[in-house]
Amino acid sequence: MAAGEGTEDRDWQRLDKWLWCARVAKTRAACARLVGAGGVRLNRQTAEKPHARLRPGDVLTLALGSPERGTIRVWRVVALAARRGPPAEARGLYEDLSEPA
Repeated sequence: MAAGEGTEDRDWQRLDKWLWCARVAKTRAACARLVGAGGVRLNRQTAEKPHARLRPGDVLTLALGSPERGTIRVWRVVALAARRGPPAEARGLYEDLSEPA
């Protein structure tokens, strides 16, 4: 195994992995497709690659749902995910900055 392969620095995490741990979608592949389709902005810039580096303090803008009935969520990353845990644990990964419905 090459140096750094299979491990991540502790100060960042892959965007698709974090989205999966935050329970945005059921699979990590679905999270990667969301990023690839342009449904995620990272600090106001469209995230083009699922392997974009995500750090605490970053702001994500997520376009969720269908285009007709979609929802826009704005989240500030509070913590990186150690694992994909229960929903209550996932909610602790971010602060919701979205306007109340």
